[in-house]
Amino acid sequence: MSSKQIIYGLHAVQALLEKEPDSVSAIWFDKTRHDKRMQAVFGLAKKAGLTVHKVAKEELDRLCDRAPHQGVVAESVVSGVWDEARLMTLLDELDVPPFLLILDGVTDPHNLGACLRSADGAGVHAVIAPKDNACTLTGTVRKVASGAAESVPFVQVTNLARTLGKLKDRGIWLVGTSGNVDQNLYEQDLKGPLGIVMGAEGQGMRRLTSEACDFLVSLPMQGKVESLNVSVTTGICLYEALRQRTTGK
Repeated sequence: MSSKQIIYGLHAVQALLEKEPDSVSAIWFDKTRHDKRMQAVFGLAKKAGLTVHKVAKEELDRLCDRAPHQGVVAESVVSGVWDEARLMTLLDELDVPPFLLILDGVTDPHNLGACLRSADGAGVHAVIAPKDNACTLTGTVRKVASGAAESVPFVQVTNLARTLGKLKDRGIWLVGTSGNVDQNLYEQDLKGPLGIVMGAEGQGMRRLTSEACDFLVSLPMQGKVESLNVSVTTGICLYEALRQRTTGK
């Protein structure tokens, strides 16, 4: 399923032009910017055969509802999110142990964008989220993700608990995060087929999601705050998994 969407920001538009140039139906540039970064994106637009519109900054502000566009805005019929069947095909085709990120109801687009960016950096094969009561790929998500939304498959499923069960049937171990357990993240084996499971902002994981996890771990908190933002916690967990998976320790 596809829908027309406004994409803005240098990284997001550049990634779109590099990976899905045929999806772009229109593009606008700040007529006062001529720096190298802007020229690189401009060149990709011309290479894609697009008609380029050079307009005042105020017009760009209007197009993206005054979001931080960095001087470039594109209209695109972007590909829809992946479904569960496509995810399972991806898993069948992998020749390395799967490395997945599961987000149980993250609703803030800035958090989702940051999680996608960390997932891309850590080499995650796919990010999975429920369709209901969760954020999807919006223009803001793509801007914050800085190109990761175009490189990491984002899968939305109807029944997250059922999907987690299917992942477990494939031998994928699910490790969830919780502030109410003694097991430390750094004591947990994160090598092999793995899904890191994160809860939503505020309430954390739902009961069925938590029960589907094989292990629950916590982050050691040395200060006075009780928890970290979900996107920060995601980055820490993914990179600890990456460390173990690349060093074998």
